[in-house]
Amino acid sequence: QVQVVESGGGLVQAGGSLRLSCAASGRTLSIYAMGWFRQAPGKERDFVAAIGWRSGSTYYADSVKGRFTISSDNAKDMVYLQMNSLKPEDTAAYYCGATESVAVTRPFYDYWGQGTQVTVSS
Repeated sequence: QVQVVESGGGLVQAGGSLRLSCAASGRTLSIYAMGWFRQAPGKERDFVAAIGWRSGSTYYADSVKGRFTISSDNAKDMVYLQMNSLKPEDTAAYYCGATESVAVTRPFYDYWGQGTQVTVSS
């Protein structure tokens, strides 16, 4: 089992920045990748970014490329999502997940955190 806990959400004005953190614990050796997804009310959970747990390879949704950066600190079992130039349409609950699968952009991760709310005001 892997436990995942997010932190760092909040309210920010458009154009501002936030950094989300995600702590993994438990059987982290089984993880292939860690990822961030977001879900707005009444909508599906959408892929945002992912990082290979050992490779460090990164993947981004087109909507966040150039604005968001995913990074990891394997020594601390941490993953971060730096979000810059935030837009009102980035408002959503952000979920961190861990997957043992290579399908890192699909929302079928094995383990999920409880989510953290990000609200961007115009």
